[in-house]
Amino acid sequence: MSSEVATRRPRGAEGTSPARDEPARRKPKRGGSWRAALIVYGTLALLSVPFLFPTWWMVTASLKPANEIFAFPPSLLPDSPRLDAYQRVFEVQPFAAQYLNSMYIALVVTLGTLAVSSLAGYAFARIRFPGQNALFLVVLIGLLIPSEVTIVPLFQMFNEWGMIDTHWPLILVPILGAPSVLATLIMRQFFIAIPRELEEAARLDGLGQFAVYRRIAMPLARPALGAVAIFTFLHSWNLYLEPIVFLSTPDKFTLPQALTHFVDAYGGPMWDVQLAAASMTALPVLVFFIVMQRQFVEGLAHTGLKG
Repeated sequence: MSSEVATRRPRGAEGTSPARDEPARRKPKRGGSWRAALIVYGTLALLSVPFLFPTWWMVTASLKPANEIFAFPPSLLPDSPRLDAYQRVFEVQPFAAQYLNSMYIALVVTLGTLAVSSLAGYAFARIRFPGQNALFLVVLIGLLIPSEVTIVPLFQMFNEWGMIDTHWPLILVPILGAPSVLATLIMRQFFIAIPRELEEAARLDGLGQFAVYRRIAMPLARPALGAVAIFTFLHSWNLYLEPIVFLSTPDKFTLPQALTHFVDAYGGPMWDVQLAAASMTALPVLVFFIVMQRQFVEGLAHTGLKG
């Protein structure tokens, strides 16, 4: 009898569990979720219009004749699309050579900046030496000096070296100038966030300082390298002041400098040709950013972990 009393359960308690005693979670209403998504995406679409419309107008206007570009009221689509302006781009100037100039200069500057900034950033983040912080502060001061201030002494220096009307100033100045300083700062912030246990484990395996940089730090720094590559490529591709100072031969022009030379016999702008050239100029930048945007976002997110 006593065993029956001991094992007897309260009525209605059979098959119960703690999970059943908890209140059932309410599932979100599907109607509310799609309404919220519709509001969010609709808002983002409206906010993107001011950024997308200039590009849309540039591309569509390049397909219009010159008298239709500034017609009122303006049209979002050309009445009769034509590609004559794209053909005339290569007839007015050596646009293919200028395109190649900008492409190879931007690639060389990007690779050189990645090499210099990663080495310098790793040294400032991982190697302890006297005056380290003071030297890094001196390097950062380079960000405060406008390029217009240094353009005259740079011209005199490159003139003495016989590099005027060559591409060397457009390569050396960005790699060793302010863009490389900003890249060094980003790489330093990323390398500081890497746990020291990884470096110590590599040292126990017999790796030297440069081997740790090459085999441990660099593979982990891909997001930061992607961010540096994007803004370095964009800066070099859009460079305007230095080309007009150092270059004078049309075959050696870069694209930003070349865009200002599409004029008619009276010195007036050839609007349809300029817009066609500008559309082709913007294409590599758009493709490069689409390919590298994930690394760009991750790099900016990781470089602020530690100061």
